[in-house]
Amino acid sequence: MTKYRFQRLILIGVLTALAAFALVASGARPAAAQTSECGSECGEPTPYPSPTYSPSPAPSPSPAPSPSPAPSPSPAPSPSPSPYPSPSPYPSPSPTPTGAASSGNSIGGLANQRFNQMITNRVLGTVLLGVNEQINCGDCISAFGSAGSFSAGIHGRKALTNNLSLLAGIAYTHYDEGGYKITSAPIGAFALRYDFTDWGSSRPFFDVGTILTPWEKARYTRSYDTSLGPVSVTSSTNASNYAVYGRAGWIGRLSPRDEVAASIEVWQLWQRVSGYSESTVAFNPFDASIADGTDRTSLVKIGGQWTHLFGSSIETNINGGWVQSFASHSGIVATVTGNGTVVPTMGNQGWFEYGGRLGFRVQKGWIVDLFANGTLGPQPVGNTIHGGVGLRINY
Repeated sequence: MTKYRFQRLILIGVLTALAAFALVASGARPAAAQTSECGSECGEPTPYPSPTYSPSPAPSPSPAPSPSPAPSPSPAPSPSPSPYPSPSPYPSPSPTPTGAASSGNSIGGLANQRFNQMITNRVLGTVLLGVNEQINCGDCISAFGSAGSFSAGIHGRKALTNNLSLLAGIAYTHYDEGGYKITSAPIGAFALRYDFTDWGSSRPFFDVGTILTPWEKARYTRSYDTSLGPVSVTSSTNASNYAVYGRAGWIGRLSPRDEVAASIEVWQLWQRVSGYSESTVAFNPFDASIADGTDRTSLVKIGGQWTHLFGSSIETNINGGWVQSFASHSGIVATVTGNGTVVPTMGNQGWFEYGGRLGFRVQKGWIVDLFANGTLGPQPVGNTIHGGVGLRINY
């Protein structure tokens, strides 16, 4: 019995071993077939006749795909040509301006300004010498102020003898005309008048005198044109004016209310201007430097006047005359970029001078005066007017 069981166990073991072998064989065949199918799909040959069964290595991770570079943008179509040329990478040099000739000619404009300055200073000075008053009158003193050109001062007359009188005055003035401006200018004037009173109602008279402006601030403007535009530059300096004159005339006392007079005057004027270089401005390619210089001119004036008393309280005076300049000379010697040394000429000129006064006798010995003086003529003298008011006291 025991033997039978042993044989039975042996038989069961053999059958179990065969069954296990059959299972292993059937499992290996599908795996081989699967391997063959993968190799066929991937295009890799399958080893033959029979694969060696070894553990499959763990699949190595496939390398991460490297990022492909961003596609370069396709070039944009070139734009149509611009109507304006594209700027050069380097700035082109600025064009060189032209206008040296205009700059040189403008020095003549400075000479005209300085000539006008001499004449205006003289016109203002004659107010201090009683140009708007009658030739023969009593002692008086007047305080006045004027506009057009600002002027304020005092003047008057004093009889030294029956025939000889002293006329004098002082004023402080500011004035400008035709491109120049004068400030802080004190003007003093005095003259001696000899009137032949012992000759009767019709008689000669003579004056000699001077007008002095020892110091004044002056600003002159020079203008010229260039190819890049106009240039105007104003410069400051100092100046002084001096004048001497002699006058010979005839006076006629037509009545106690009327006096007329005619005269001829000869003047010599000097004007000293300190040198200067033009002020720095943004654009002045043809700048100038002006040396110290003295302008001068001689004048002759033929004129007359009439003084009349209306009623007992209104006085009037009108005066005028023709003036002719001669022997005029400009003291300007300018060094101008592009021109070198420039010396302008100053021609002779004629013009008319006028004046008038309207006085109101507010009470005995006190007169309020309205007055005006000016010039009429071509440039550089031109048409000017200076008017003011004064309070005159007779004593």
